[in-house]
Amino acid sequence: INAEYMGVTCAEISVVLVYFQLCYEDYRWWWRSFMYAGSSGAYLFLYSLYYLNTTLNMHSAISITLYISYMALLSTTLSVLTGTVGFVAAVCFVRFIYTALKVD
Repeated sequence: INAEYMGVTCAEISVVLVYFQLCYEDYRWWWRSFMYAGSSGAYLFLYSLYYLNTTLNMHSAISITLYISYMALLSTTLSVLTGTVGFVAAVCFVRFIYTALKVD
């Protein structure tokens, strides 16, 4: 159920920020809509580094390298997944608002 909340939150954030971007007549929203939601992976990676320095008691270089490698892989996967959710939501939103627009 937490993944559903995260997906809905990423979609909403991406749609709102794309809407603001379109209001300022900046139509280069494609990659930005991906990065708005995909930045959660960067947050996860930075928090994992903070957690490594404050809580974990790892002293071996191999353990630290393995931890950072796995967290980088997990963070990249999360970025791609949430970025895709945000991008698809933004595409659906933009298509919806432009199909509802009537030009006479």
